[in-house]
Amino acid sequence: MINKKTALGKEGLVVPGIGLGCMGMTTIAGADIYGKSDEAESIRTIHRSLELGGNFLDTADLYGPLLNERLIAKAIAGNRQQYIIATKFGFEVDDNEQLTWKFNGKKEYVKKAAERSLKNLGTDYIDLYYLHRVDPETPIEETVEAMATLVKEGKVKYIGLSEASAQTIRRAHAIHPLAAVQTEYSLFERTVEEARITDTLAELGIGLVAYSPLGRGFISGDIKSPDDFAANDFRRTIPRFQGQQFYKNLELLGAIEKMAAEKDITPSQLAIAWVIAKGHLPIPGTKRVKYVEQNIAAANIELSAAEMAQLEAIVPLGLSTGDRYDAAGMSWIDQ
Repeated sequence: MINKKTALGKEGLVVPGIGLGCMGMTTIAGADIYGKSDEAESIRTIHRSLELGGNFLDTADLYGPLLNERLIAKAIAGNRQQYIIATKFGFEVDDNEQLTWKFNGKKEYVKKAAERSLKNLGTDYIDLYYLHRVDPETPIEETVEAMATLVKEGKVKYIGLSEASAQTIRRAHAIHPLAAVQTEYSLFERTVEEARITDTLAELGIGLVAYSPLGRGFISGDIKSPDDFAANDFRRTIPRFQGQQFYKNLELLGAIEKMAAEKDITPSQLAIAWVIAKGHLPIPGTKRVKYVEQNIAAANIELSAAEMAQLEAIVPLGLSTGDRYDAAGMSWIDQ
């Protein structure tokens, strides 16, 4: 069971100390993200997470598109009040339910996207609504004003941004308080620390929600070669997992695995415990019951200051582990 809760922001959103990332439970534009998914097992995973106190689910209209929200609707049907649901918008989905691969933060689209997500989730409110990526063609003030209107209407309780710069966060927060900013964050990805975004969040009282806290599954130790990824696994496109960089990272992982073994936990559990000890909320993704049980167990693991220092000496801040997206994906991150 999860014994700890944490506040995201200062507006009253309280969540368990670990969330469940649901992206891998469906495809995106027909492509598998982390291997084949099974709807029945995914729903069992969501239910098992709830049994263990893990009722914070993270999804987005991008995932599918729309299929992931609909899967969650099936899983929470008749029990909506027991869950805290976060979803995201901003990757434009057209009226034929196809991704245009453009960003849209215009106020008309914010309303349209929210109404669609409410319908797909089978609910009349969204607990936490994120802008998935900043639309460079739309002032962030316009987007956040539209999100704030959703709050006033009772359709959304709290709002947040994903992959936003410190400057954008400040501008958005001045329009309406942000509960959270979501970003990739793990032992292998600490850009938000280097860019001092974490300092901005601490100053403004905004929570950091860490997606991919297991380095896109790399820290699990199951991947020993770039060829271990399935042919259509999107991780094949990520520079971090290509060529010599992969094997350099594998050496770092070996030291993490050794430390985990000495503590009699898995490398994944050690990585999750590290994120929590840093004061952030990890949302490791999984679509299998056994892994959600292992991940939730990690929320109760304590790390000493010496253990934190040991981990950060293995992968020190500033060490290059390779880009986390291909060139196109990196261009989507607000600088």
